[in-house]
Amino acid sequence: MKIRRGDSVIVTTGADAGETPRRVLKVMSGTNKITVEGVNRVFKHVKRGHPKSPQGGRLEVEMPIDASNVQFYCEACSSKTRIGYRYLDDGSKERFCKSCSASVGAISPANAKYQKQ
Repeated sequence: MKIRRGDSVIVTTGADAGETPRRVLKVMSGTNKITVEGVNRVFKHVKRGHPKSPQGGRLEVEMPIDASNVQFYCEACSSKTRIGYRYLDDGSKERFCKSCSASVGAISPANAKYQKQ
């Protein structure tokens, strides 16, 4: 999955869809789901004595949504876009914005196998 924890995304479908960038809190790569800040909030009813709510009641928590329902938000070009992978001249791998070619972050350190001669 190309989206990582801490990335800014825009929700494209569902009740929380909009053009506001939101932060990814958790990524579950095995199920292709992500938890996004302020999206898909539900009430969880807990009994008295629960560690997060000792008096009991209703907790409002964010539930995961499918990763296909969000799109990466690039701060460099201020738009939603796709992400690609590329190798740099020194052999390190990075993520980049497909519309403006800005670097989003490094994935792996330099590897002699992928160095350009």
